[in-house]
Amino acid sequence: MQTPEHGLAGVPPLGSRVVVRHRLPVPDPRTGATLTDVVGDLVHADPRHLVVRTRRGVVEVASADVTALKEVPPAPARRGAPHLALSVDDLQRVMVGAWPATETEHLGDWLLRAAEGFTGRANSVMTAGDPGLPLDAALDRVRAWYTARGLPSAVTVAGPVGLDVTQDPLGALLLERGHLPRVPTRTLTAAVTAVCASTADATAGTEVQCSTALDDDWFAAFSAYREAPRRAAEGVLTGSPDQVFARVRDASGAVVAIGRLGVAAAWGGIGAMWVAPSARRRGLASAVLGTLAREAAGRGVRSLHLQTDTDNVPALATYGAHGFRPHHDYVTLRRA
Repeated sequence: MQTPEHGLAGVPPLGSRVVVRHRLPVPDPRTGATLTDVVGDLVHADPRHLVVRTRRGVVEVASADVTALKEVPPAPARRGAPHLALSVDDLQRVMVGAWPATETEHLGDWLLRAAEGFTGRANSVMTAGDPGLPLDAALDRVRAWYTARGLPSAVTVAGPVGLDVTQDPLGALLLERGHLPRVPTRTLTAAVTAVCASTADATAGTEVQCSTALDDDWFAAFSAYREAPRRAAEGVLTGSPDQVFARVRDASGAVVAIGRLGVAAAWGGIGAMWVAPSARRRGLASAVLGTLAREAAGRGVRSLHLQTDTDNVPALATYGAHGFRPHHDYVTLRRA
């Protein structure tokens, strides 16, 4: 797990939505309660105080009075199933912690991310919100930041399913400045209960081993199907507040299927799903997915998210069969 910017163990990163339970100076005269909850966005944390921005204003809580602190999902933006009720921007923010970069810096509301080039998601700008600068000036800052790290400037533009980046002001400007778009990425979400139910048969018939630690066997399988420099990859794979690594072995003991659950912002992120070509069409992906969903349920997680390219038809079909529904698309544009 990476250390948040405030450096306090057990305290979520700034910007997280939290519930802070703390002692009252005197019992409530109406109810006699000695504890109360504050719900809102964590905007400051130091060894002596937590500051939470609530709907009614900013509340400061002395750390000595805190009895419980928990990160919770962002408030729903619309009615409906919880996994579909978040806005695009809020889900973009939620997903950051499930596949975290090893280095980050805020530019207004934007988040610049780098991990020595390991994966596009961990080496691109998450652009939810306002950068606090005109877009041209913000992109100049982005380019300088990535250039200083020997990386190409890469920026994600998120929007509704079927997003056309040419019709988005930021997307159009990136294209004008010479950035090239890759295949759109579809973000899917699901209720944990639905995934557990739909994968029950697959998990019952397959032994899936799980660990919260990244070991050599899991990493060898992961790095066999994609380039994964050990230092950068390990930083990303073990950087979530909590993570689970799942694997299936064949009769010889070889790892033939893997997956990862990253837990952040009270959501579970599914990633690193892979099945060896020789072991496909046996339901192993469903077994791994179901096992990770059960691991999420055991941690009190209600909703899952994952991302896959829009042209990966088999993956979209598999996830759709297990309750995942399209939430939004995003396109990563990288400077040539």
